[in-house]
Amino acid sequence: MAIPAIGLTIAGSDSGGGAGIQADLKTFQHFGVFGTSVITAVTAQNTREVAGWVPVALEMIDMQIDAVATDLRPAALKTGMLADADVVELVAAAIRRHALAPLVVDPVMVSASGDALLDPDAVAAMRAMLIPLATLVTPNLDEAEILHGETVRDVDAMERAGRALVARGATAALIKGGHLVGDAAIDILVHGDRVRTFTHPRLRTLHTHGTGCTLSAAITALLARGEELEAAVERSIEWVHRAIATAPGLGGGHGPVNHWAD
Repeated sequence: MAIPAIGLTIAGSDSGGGAGIQADLKTFQHFGVFGTSVITAVTAQNTREVAGWVPVALEMIDMQIDAVATDLRPAALKTGMLADADVVELVAAAIRRHALAPLVVDPVMVSASGDALLDPDAVAAMRAMLIPLATLVTPNLDEAEILHGETVRDVDAMERAGRALVARGATAALIKGGHLVGDAAIDILVHGDRVRTFTHPRLRTLHTHGTGCTLSAAITALLARGEELEAAVERSIEWVHRAIATAPGLGGGHGPVNHWAD
């Protein structure tokens, strides 16, 4: 058996299993990547709500990163829920210290049920410290608006937001258009000076919990396996579309996608 590539996720734990660390590890496994994790927060949540969450101590987050990086060095990594500015600063410093790359930044700010998952003070820290380290940033429309500081509700605005994130130092930005109005789901990738548009039929379903985590984890897994960025993005978007289309229908709210999808 060949030694698998290693992926790392730095994110929060989802007790409902559909997002966060749990979704990331399921996705890594699907793509044949050995998953390691650094837990930044523990949430009490299901498909209906986030009932509460507590942060993991900064010292323990730092210890987790050191433990993984010095023995199970990842071929690619991603960040998810980072909670507050202190965590963002610590994680960025640890990534620099261990020279970890490529990095996918999923700027988790709000859950699918509308619950805030990022302290407002952390936004400036993410702009200044984490985005410049990113190979790819993957905000949805709401997150792109917060990071960019302007309304992002159409394709032109998505491209402008992507270019702004690249100007802040990211190698590329994928602006996810799942919340656009219309029959098409449109995602815009800005990679340096290149712009690519990915379009799929919109799926009318509530079962999209963990979509952002799953997509960023899929891209991370493929980067860990050596795929080029644009190919990894395209393949991951297509897979997540199938995962949404075949969602198992669990729970009474925003159910998880299908991590077994082919």
